[in-house]
Amino acid sequence: MKKSAFLVSVLFILVAEIIALVVFAVQTPDFPQDTVAVNEIVQSVTEDFGHLQQHKNTTALDYVVLDENGKLLYKTKPGLSESVNTAITHRDTILDITVDGIPVGKVIIFNDGALSLQAQKQTATTVLSVAIAIQCVVSFAYAVYIYFAIITPFGKLKGFAERVAGGNLDIPLEMDRRNLFGAFTESFDIMRSELKSARIAEAQANASKKELVAKLSHDIKTPVASIKAVSEVGLAVANSEKDKANYTQIIGKADQINTLVTNLFTATLEELQQLTVSPDHIESNKIKTMLENADYLQRATISSIPECLVYADILRLQQVFDNIFANSYKYANTEITVTSLKTNNSLDVIIEDYGNGVLQDELPVIKEKFKRGSNSVNTEGAGLGLYISDYFMKEMQGELKIENGKYGLKATVTLRLSGKI
Repeated sequence: MKKSAFLVSVLFILVAEIIALVVFAVQTPDFPQDTVAVNEIVQSVTEDFGHLQQHKNTTALDYVVLDENGKLLYKTKPGLSESVNTAITHRDTILDITVDGIPVGKVIIFNDGALSLQAQKQTATTVLSVAIAIQCVVSFAYAVYIYFAIITPFGKLKGFAERVAGGNLDIPLEMDRRNLFGAFTESFDIMRSELKSARIAEAQANASKKELVAKLSHDIKTPVASIKAVSEVGLAVANSEKDKANYTQIIGKADQINTLVTNLFTATLEELQQLTVSPDHIESNKIKTMLENADYLQRATISSIPECLVYADILRLQQVFDNIFANSYKYANTEITVTSLKTNNSLDVIIEDYGNGVLQDELPVIKEKFKRGSNSVNTEGAGLGLYISDYFMKEMQGELKIENGKYGLKATVTLRLSGKI
């Protein structure tokens, strides 16, 4: 609110200065002569009229003396009006000189108001112009400061909030403690870090629960299978109908327990299916922007993207790129090269780092849930990034391929072209 008031005040003052400059530049005020000096001139000229060659000007005004025929008798300096018509044009003061009540000539007192006005106008114009220029420079500098100190951080904060809302907690929020919002943005990044820690703890807890469910399902299925096997043998050798009915009931209950355990185990593997993916037709030039957004350490060399329309969800595709870049910087910590290739049906975005990749026997399972490579020791993570990315790509009718490239780990994001099946 204070900044808005400041900008409005600066603009108001600027407009007022411009109006004052225009008004002062076009006005033509009158500059009256000094009455005392004029009377002194008339009196001294009248006294010295017969011998003007000895006359001396005792005032600060300039004037000329003409006789009744318009002949020049005296002037204080060159360049003054020497005729009545010229004096009228210059708005000089014209007075009659009378001796003993008889008009003997005229005195023309030079009006320097125009020169004074011109000098004042020039001075005022220069001062106001310099003031306006300084004010414009200050306003521009303030606008630049506002843009970089407030608008730009808020723009980054908006993108950061969208990523956090999308579930990406790996990329830190870039901050600058030198500006006004340094501590403010730092608080948001602390929130991201805490959320990430909570997410990792939650993932670990979920993984533990899933391991417990898998273990219990195995442990439960083993004795149930034994009970069923013994019951089937008993059913085969039973003689009475009552014994056969009891064994049949035991077998049915064993099958029922087995089904319940299987359903419990399956339910734990479908939690991520609640994530929504809404693909649409987007222009490929937006992909480069998403890649640049994902490159939070700005180490990537990103080549141009072929022009086309792809079928993708912008938010989820951004999350895919974020996960790939975050994994590369986390585990390889090298430069990244991004290239692209357009085929008849798809657009391939190839992201490759210069690390050591992963072991060959780990590649087939690297995209599975909670699976991490052996190079992830002592590095925080939940093992969900590539699993989620793979899920998103399948929902967008695309593909995520992970392999060891020539220099390091190579991720190929395949996007279906719009209109291609």
